Amino acid sequence: MTKITIVNVGYRSTNFWVVSADTSRILVDLGWPGTMGMLRANLKRMDIPLKEIRYGLATHYHIDHAGLGQELKQAGVPLLVVDVQVDAIPLMKTWIKPQDNYVEITTHDNVIIPCAESRPLLEQIGIAGEILHTPGHSDDSVSLLLDDGSVFIGDLTHPAFIGYEDPAVVSASWQLLRECGAKCIYPGHGPIRPLVL
Repeated sequence: MTKITIVNVGYRSTNFWVVSADTSRILVDLGWPGTMGMLRANLKRMDIPLKEIRYGLATHYHIDHAGLGQELKQAGVPLLVVDVQVDAIPLMKTWIKPQDNYVEITTHDNVIIPCAESRPLLEQIGIAGEILHTPGHSDDSVSLLLDDGSVFIGDLTHPAFIGYEDPAVVSASWQLLRECGAKCIYPGHGPIRPLVL
């Protein structure tokens, strides 16, 4: 496999990660609604052509992580959806205000897979890793775990900061990540940090 590079193209306190194997890329988390210009500008600043992004993956369907899903599809980036996320997509619009300029995500034209099929799909674009179902922040939360131990967790709650979440569910998700070799956390918000719980 090719050496993986990771670039943050985020804005508005949310991280959007471009994971690349040469010029084959996946975008993890998909921008705020109505901000396609900001995302394009950050991609350009980092010298990442939009046409090289093979898939967009939302760690969960909240507006700050999936708000540009449809606009990215219209720009030629297929939306990779894990089967446990399908029902969450139409629910996202209930949190949107008209001034957000959200473009509703269509559901008939997404690439839908179970977690078990994520490794072969990622291998097709040169990325060694898998997508794991990691509920806790939301039922549809997933994490992209690379074989080098880098893990993109979206908003998976740290056990020390559990509020409304079910502690057992959060704990089980972190345990799964540890067992599968996660070492370095790339969160949806905040800095990169080692996996220490």
